Amino acid sequence: MRQLRRAGERGHADHGWLDTWHTFSFADYYDPKHQGFRVLRVINEDVVQPGQGFGMHPHRDMEIVTYVLEGQLQHRDSMGNGSVLHAGELQRITAGRGVLHSEFNPSEREHVHLYQIWLLPRARGLAPGYEEKQFNSEEKRNRLRLVASPDGADGSLTIQQDARISIAVLDPGKQVTHPLSPGRHAWLQVIRGQLEVDGTMLTASDGLAITDEAELSVQAASEAEVMLFDLP
Repeated sequence: MRQLRRAGERGHADHGWLDTWHTFSFADYYDPKHQGFRVLRVINEDVVQPGQGFGMHPHRDMEIVTYVLEGQLQHRDSMGNGSVLHAGELQRITAGRGVLHSEFNPSEREHVHLYQIWLLPRARGLAPGYEEKQFNSEEKRNRLRLVASPDGADGSLTIQQDARISIAVLDPGKQVTHPLSPGRHAWLQVIRGQLEVDGTMLTASDGLAITDEAELSVQAASEAEVMLFDLP
């Protein structure tokens, strides 16, 4: 079974300094039909203007994965971490018992374009944690590159949930296939470009939920990038 979530159907808010799209209910956007998928709770696509950002704010009991697509994102947190994430880098925060963090665009000229993803953790009250990694385009070229997993397999980020996140950068006409074990589910998020899934064309920022299927095959209609979530 599949459920398509078109980009233009998502929740949207333009705050001037922040242009944000919500795949699932978030902040002032509420849709009872879209409140998450399995352990996925948030997929936000954000564009933050130069010199702007989110001030220090709290999180708890959530796994937060941030993927920077364009520009730079400056991060600081109550665990003592401080860094600037660049395009292509991913960050994982285990909020656990509670963390404070800020996210800021340090550029004076360029916006920062990013995805922020929240997943429920395997348990409440975990010790907070932080990690960041760079995965270059060639690692993701025409293959699903594991970027987050519960055991840090293949150099991926370690998330405190039985979920696996992979990213593929596909040349036109190239295809990737992902098998799904019994009882597993998948969410496909198109980062850029156009993809075809069994005759259905997906474009940038579209999402697709997959349940009760043995595998998922994706073919690029143009150069494309896709993020795949394998979920319990």
